[in-house]
Amino acid sequence: MEILENERRYDLDWIRVIPFGFLILYHVGMFFVPWGWHIKNNQIYDWLVYPMLFVNQWRLSLLFVVSGMGTYFALSKRTGWQFSKERLIRLLLPLAFGMLVIVPPQVYFERLDKNQFSGDYLSYWFSEAFKGAYPQGNLSWHHLWFLVYLLFFSLIFIPIFLYLRKNPENALLRFMKKLASSPYTIYLLILPLYIFESLVEPFFNSTHAFIGDWFNLLHYGTLFLYGFLLIAVRQTFWQTILTHRFKFLTIGMINFSIFIFIIIQIRTGVWQDNAPVHFTEALFKVINLWSWILVIFGFAAHYLNKPSSTLNYCNEAVYPFYILHQTITVALGYYLKNASVGLFIKFSLMSLGTFLIAWILYELLIRRIGFIRPFFGLKSEKAKPLMKKV
Repeated sequence: MEILENERRYDLDWIRVIPFGFLILYHVGMFFVPWGWHIKNNQIYDWLVYPMLFVNQWRLSLLFVVSGMGTYFALSKRTGWQFSKERLIRLLLPLAFGMLVIVPPQVYFERLDKNQFSGDYLSYWFSEAFKGAYPQGNLSWHHLWFLVYLLFFSLIFIPIFLYLRKNPENALLRFMKKLASSPYTIYLLILPLYIFESLVEPFFNSTHAFIGDWFNLLHYGTLFLYGFLLIAVRQTFWQTILTHRFKFLTIGMINFSIFIFIIIQIRTGVWQDNAPVHFTEALFKVINLWSWILVIFGFAAHYLNKPSSTLNYCNEAVYPFYILHQTITVALGYYLKNASVGLFIKFSLMSLGTFLIAWILYELLIRRIGFIRPFFGLKSEKAKPLMKKV
């Protein structure tokens, strides 16, 4: 079956929605693991690091690949200037709104938790919220860093993407088509990722501060470009991932097992984190993340490439949920951190609470009030009726 130029890929919409759902669970998990985060539980669970590592490996990389694919479709309906304007409105406006309204409560609760501020939120917002850059100061984009990087990639790649769309038989797309035609050659795409992981990441830790965040800029920028190139070769890519999805699944399971084994050896001090170990870990890490991206595309293409009313609702709701979720999670964590309940109850309360509060805000306010919608990345439309059936 040949993929038409502008055919809608419902599986890509699901791939966009579902990882953002995992993102909420992931950020709740950050409350309980020994990794640094804004608010921490009164008890840390070291074993939770390993399931967190599984999601951590591919979740953001996958979203940048999907964003690159979405850019391919968006540019088919717009000129470069129209696309730039649309990106600025949908990304820059929610980012500015988020930094002024959504993110400050997160920093406020962190300052309260660390005894760096005392007082009510309004006093904090008017006197402290915008003094200096986080972490020394308080102004930050926190989880909204994704919008900054996505906007940057969207704009700098426009000349390349326009050229590729106007010249579909160019050498780069012919090369990508050859790579995407085989379940083995498609793994050659990890070579740049391996170079970044092994040679750049050790010297430029992930900060999400944009300036100087060279590893993330190179890594996610490459994946964004891959998304555009893979969707551009269309049926070649889809046929490969559909036919070989179980092969990718097997490779992913084996590589994740080896990667976790290496991590355990390093964490327990059995192996020293020297150059040979680092280069070996980096190799299995990039093979693992690329395998799971291919697995998700393959199974989504097989099972999820069909329209549904649930998808229509979730596809619009996911952006507001993303903007809102971490603030809700941090607030819930602040008030629950010392509660004398176990991991399961606390994790459930924070997860369900984050989903429920975000849904109420979306359904009763964001979705229905026209002038609010653009601040959450939605088109300004007339008020919509309450959800009836999804």
